[in-house]
Amino acid sequence: MNRLAGASSPYLLQHADNPVDWYPWGEAALERARREDKPILLSIGYSACHWCHVMAHESFEDPATAEVMNARFINIKVDREERPDLDRIYQNAHMLLSQRPGGWPLTVFLTPDQVPFFAGTYFPSTPRHGLPSFVDLMTRISDFLTEHPEEIQRQNDSLQQALGRIYRPAGGEIPALSVVDKGRAELAQTFDESFGGFGDAPKFPHPASLEWLAWHGARHGDTEAQRMLHRTLDAMAAGGIFDQVGGGFCRYSVDARWMIPHFEKMLYDNGPLLGLYAERAAGGDDRSRRVVEQTVGWLGREMRDASGAFYSSLDADSEGEEGRFYVWDPETVEGLLPADEWGVASRVWGLNGPANFEGRWHLHEVVPLATVADALGIDEVEADRRLDRARALLLVARESRVRPHRDEKILGAWNALMITGLARAARALERPEWLHLARDAMSAVREQLWRDGGRLYASVREGATGAMPRAYLDDHALLLEATLALLETEWDSDLLGWAVTLADTLLAEFEDRDHGGFFFTARDHEALIQRPKVYADDAMANGNGIAAQALQKLGFLLAEPRYLEAAERTLANAGPMIEQAPVGHMSLLMALDIHYQPPALVVLRGATGDLPGWQQRLRAQAAPVWAFAIPTDAGNLPAALAEKAAPETGVRAYLCRGLQCEAPVTDPLALDSALLQG
Repeated sequence: MNRLAGASSPYLLQHADNPVDWYPWGEAALERARREDKPILLSIGYSACHWCHVMAHESFEDPATAEVMNARFINIKVDREERPDLDRIYQNAHMLLSQRPGGWPLTVFLTPDQVPFFAGTYFPSTPRHGLPSFVDLMTRISDFLTEHPEEIQRQNDSLQQALGRIYRPAGGEIPALSVVDKGRAELAQTFDESFGGFGDAPKFPHPASLEWLAWHGARHGDTEAQRMLHRTLDAMAAGGIFDQVGGGFCRYSVDARWMIPHFEKMLYDNGPLLGLYAERAAGGDDRSRRVVEQTVGWLGREMRDASGAFYSSLDADSEGEEGRFYVWDPETVEGLLPADEWGVASRVWGLNGPANFEGRWHLHEVVPLATVADALGIDEVEADRRLDRARALLLVARESRVRPHRDEKILGAWNALMITGLARAARALERPEWLHLARDAMSAVREQLWRDGGRLYASVREGATGAMPRAYLDDHALLLEATLALLETEWDSDLLGWAVTLADTLLAEFEDRDHGGFFFTARDHEALIQRPKVYADDAMANGNGIAAQALQKLGFLLAEPRYLEAAERTLANAGPMIEQAPVGHMSLLMALDIHYQPPALVVLRGATGDLPGWQQRLRAQAAPVWAFAIPTDAGNLPAALAEKAAPETGVRAYLCRGLQCEAPVTDPLALDSALLQG
């Protein structure tokens, strides 16, 4: 066993018995590189990554390859989910050095002072796909560094300057609201009219863009935004990116039709998608309701820790094959299903047609259910019942298969995304048991990750002995968003205190007090070659965008100018970047919309039993309303809420827009009228 044996990361533990002399990232490895003046070979990946496994089997498990690595480099293995700070820095370095996007595994060669001078992703063990063998590549890179140190130094200086420009934007002014229209137009240009989603294959859900479409469609009556959103949600729900049998979404589709996914399932996509589908289901869409119920079922069955928190991901592979756990052949399915169920399932899922994945069938909706029902001479409701029974039978049969590896890290940021999704789903569909799941997860996160007298950590895994990584901007911002989502669903004064703690920590530990915005790492984080400040959305909505949204919501709720001003400084510092590429900053566009036109915020005060009817009326509003129902007996309220007193009987509603509040009302019709006037 090498030095990874005590790691907290399951990904690092997968490499603990490699012949490579791996180090985890830390001072021991960095000090040795400086002392011996040896370059660093940095390999970044994650446990559910298919090509990470391929490179491990081909190279890192091979003694001859390991011999070259050990002789010429100090080798460091990093889990990008535990150390997103390192991943962000070196992915951007890869982009600058290679002029193309990165990915995982990320393979970076650093000088002893941590500055990268060559970067790539997967390298094969033998020359193919236009790539050199990994051993040949390492030999050439090591020799070049020895023979051309001055050239490498000049390149490193230029790279550091370029990274500095990326991570320390000069800033400007808060963009005009018209930039939102520019972003909407850019998004529409990339919309796939045939299959939904944005761009071509490989096709990712991009939850930040979908969230913006939902927001803009509801907020401004944008029917075209709603059409793009609903077309995408329908296509994904019908596609193979959604697990038709067991629920939950895979990370992306390798084709434009959403048919064949890369089979890994990540927690972070499923949280936002759960909320979006639930809110659509609340409008009467049955397919969306099924997606939500199946996804929550998947969470409870496969992803929930005994503490109540959620695990990180499921691997794409099982028994050495990608997708093996999920695919079928028609003979097996026909043998499992009664004739009535087979008649529907075979047609809907294309089991009576050609294979679509390496000689087998990955289930997706090939023929609409209504068309199948018509062909069979039954009504659509009956066809749907038969398909549901088929799903249940296949799920039972699939349970006996060898499962993909599960990464059992508990990540604060990813749990926050799922907590928010569950809270939204519970609120939209009035499912209190889902709210219990969300609250249990938040309690587990607080218990396990909030330690040492008030310090948040990013990740924990039961039984791990390695040091826990410090939490990042995303952990704090997303947990603040999740806490507010819980408070909107059911009031808890203790959670309000937690929200204030998170917001104050953002300002104290992450804010760039000189220029605005939030750094990705805290003030006392270890010194890296850069301190990243990131504004663009990627697979997850950006931490700065979420922080700006959540700080405005909390700022308006508590009438706290510090939070509102921090959000304004963020928008100003990011302003030129938003104007240049609004479609890359959708979470900040939502924050910008809130800045210029704060949505209605309603505080309801009254007895616990009197509040639900008012809450239901507010949820039925066409435009978004931030609503907080605070029971009469709620304690520990800050002054801005305590002064919004409850009546002796009934409910009193306080309507505010921004920092301007109207006279309270006790008649729900009067509140409806006031909301319409806004």
